[in-house]
Amino acid sequence: MSGLTELLRQASEKRLLRALDVQFAQMVADESQPALMLAAAWLSAEAGEGHVCLPLSQLTPATLFGGRHPELAEAIWQAAGAPQEWSSLLLESEAVSDGSLATPLVLHQQRLYLNRMWQGEGKVAEFIAADPAIEPPDTSLLREILDQLFGEQPDDWQKIAAAVAITRKISVISGGPGTGKTTTVAKLLAALIRLTPGALRIQLAAPTGKAAARLTESLGKALDGLQLSSDDKQKFPAEATTLHRLLGAQPNSQRMRYHAGNPLHLDVLVVDEASMVDLPMMANLIAALPKPARVIFLGDRDQLASVEAGAVLGDICRCAEAGYSVARARQLTQLTGCPLEGNDDETVSPVRDNICLLRKSYRFDASSGIGQLALAVNAGDLSAAESVFNAGFSDIERYPLATPDEYQQLLNDCVAGYRPYLQLVAQQAAPQQVMKAFSRYQLLCALREGPFGVVGLNERIELALHQKGLIQRPPAASGKWYAGRPVMIARNDRALGLFNGDIGIAMRDDENELKVFFPLPDGTIKAVQPSRLPPHDTAFAMTVHKSQGSEFEHTALVLPNHFLPVLTRELVYTAITRARDRLTLYADKSVWGKAVRARTQRRSGLQQRLSGM
Repeated sequence: MSGLTELLRQASEKRLLRALDVQFAQMVADESQPALMLAAAWLSAEAGEGHVCLPLSQLTPATLFGGRHPELAEAIWQAAGAPQEWSSLLLESEAVSDGSLATPLVLHQQRLYLNRMWQGEGKVAEFIAADPAIEPPDTSLLREILDQLFGEQPDDWQKIAAAVAITRKISVISGGPGTGKTTTVAKLLAALIRLTPGALRIQLAAPTGKAAARLTESLGKALDGLQLSSDDKQKFPAEATTLHRLLGAQPNSQRMRYHAGNPLHLDVLVVDEASMVDLPMMANLIAALPKPARVIFLGDRDQLASVEAGAVLGDICRCAEAGYSVARARQLTQLTGCPLEGNDDETVSPVRDNICLLRKSYRFDASSGIGQLALAVNAGDLSAAESVFNAGFSDIERYPLATPDEYQQLLNDCVAGYRPYLQLVAQQAAPQQVMKAFSRYQLLCALREGPFGVVGLNERIELALHQKGLIQRPPAASGKWYAGRPVMIARNDRALGLFNGDIGIAMRDDENELKVFFPLPDGTIKAVQPSRLPPHDTAFAMTVHKSQGSEFEHTALVLPNHFLPVLTRELVYTAITRARDRLTLYADKSVWGKAVRARTQRRSGLQQRLSGM
């Protein structure tokens, strides 16, 4: 056993690397290639953290393990031969190529990739960057339709977004909460229907069942507000589906029913909550699209990136920061009547002309503490965030979490938050009524483990609810099930039609048998035997990541009592924007401050590849 292998295993024992990372490194390199072994382990660990690639500039002993355990990092560095000329060292190996060969690792533009990440990023970059402009069949007719649907305001970014999407096969519409993304889509789809003779096959999709259900509901409300003929309304899809359902994900397999050889049957695809779509899923989706199809991505670029690798929406939207090209600005001005100034900066990717960033929130105004706090956190402006808390807004509150009494107060607040829906369960109310009541309050956590994480808080909340007589938790030996238990699915089960992120509640059915009831995107309810469920977790507390695509009347966020790298402004912003009417924060002021200042960094080459680099 080499000294390096032993040191890498020590790093795994300290949870600085995963066992998988060490095994992958040993598969890629033998003991005669210690530098390659280190690079492979490091790259695998980075992929586990959500990074798409590893820039060679990061390969230094100071950055190994994020600066933690510097003595072990230095020992590993020396055992690897203290490598300096990484590019030549890597390319000497048969396990590394420039992408032209089928090798486990790919080195491109001083960025090291796992082969599948290299392939996936390339597919996404090629797809987005190759989008040709679509000339509307009748410019004056499109202008007339947009004026009818949106009005004639001079700075209507929703109208501009619709014009962007109608004149491109691929478009991205990004905006924060309440900026009207769904309203915009309803109107632009109405415009497309009017412009298209004959049938138009439209599909709506989102990454999770909850997000799909919300898209179905919000699009339905938006349509009710439009003056459309009954014929036009019938051309809209009745419901959204999950991306896994759309692509025909196969049980216990990475394979999809729909792919390049068997494309989807659609003309227009709308993908909501696109910030949650990871790189592999985006590559699968792109492969399954028929060539003539139009795709519209919706999302909030400032939210947390996907749990898996990549930050595709954020990388694409960065191309929009320079504004539109002169020709594109002129076209959009002509189509919308909204004056736009363009620039011809040749260093910026042409992809900027496919994007619209919505700028005005219709949900949160100057009187909304939630909205003001979200803006301050998104900007990383801690002093502004503190000013918001001190301004006396009625919809936000903050409590410290340093003492046992303060922790108990958090649990008491959770009991009060969940009491209404549990009383409905006890009254054997209709499942729809119970689920609506459950969605009014939700505790969110930054962590999974520990007293401030999902596992610890779910256990303590269950105990508190049991002590108050709101649930009848069975003895440990009898299992975990009781009426009122909320659960979140952790793994897709296509056979059951349940997917990661779906939330159900255990209730008695008409035969007094305990079933778990799940709301489906079409508004119906599915009842499942508890024993048939795929892996799942109790959901009194859920991670902020798992809450994406959801919205709650009252959102509570708990941060741990010490700072960790997972605490970033994107995480906090995402949690804040899950709240519709009220937000409660439980956090130490120092931890809160560090979280607002910290940014999520996802390393990828997508933005550079979109610019042809």
